[in-house]
Amino acid sequence: MIRPADLLALWLLGVNLAAFALMGWDKRRARRDGRRVPERTLFLTALLGGSPGAILGMQLFRHKTKHWYFKFGMPAILIAQLALALWLTAGRS
Repeated sequence: MIRPADLLALWLLGVNLAAFALMGWDKRRARRDGRRVPERTLFLTALLGGSPGAILGMQLFRHKTKHWYFKFGMPAILIAQLALALWLTAGRS
């Protein structure tokens, strides 16, 4: 039987890989004047748990780092997610 913690770990792995890949894909498309990944999609993957992958992708690909709403928004999402995780696990042994 699959435990909920295992499902959560698989979800987080997948969504972080997707967020990272989307940052790389969008950077590649930006260089080639191709169809871009909507900013809404990049933020949605971060909100769904992929903020570490999105931040890593931003830094590695040097993508969206000059846009203030990405520069401050992605870390804000990560901080909120960490605070939520701490709050949910507080008091558990």
